[in-house]
Amino acid sequence: MRKLLYVLLALSFVFLPVPVFADGGALQFPMREGSSASAHKHNEEGISHFNQGHYDVALKHFQMASKIDPAVGESHYNEALCLDKLGRHGDATNHFYAARKYAHGNSAILKSGILNDHAPMKREGS
Repeated sequence: MRKLLYVLLALSFVFLPVPVFADGGALQFPMREGSSASAHKHNEEGISHFNQGHYDVALKHFQMASKIDPAVGESHYNEALCLDKLGRHGDATNHFYAARKYAHGNSAILKSGILNDHAPMKREGS
């Protein structure tokens, strides 16, 4: 009976769903020519809250940064990380696609495992 219990316990761990975890945390907002200082500030506030595990508060800052400057991939990426942490995977996927679109060559975004799990490359390109 004890062996059966151990076998069942081991099997339960094997068949549990494996969640996708964020690669390296939220990304800094690069100040490019024409970038918004206000969007940068919201992104920095978001990173601070993200690192403390305050994903709902961080999300609001990242959303504001994306709204102010929608062509910054890092803001969309950070927003997607928060949405993923909050279990809103469909919304996260949309922002991961936006992050790739506006990555401007940032390899932290383009080579991100969580991004590629949520938003795989489409055949037509994305």
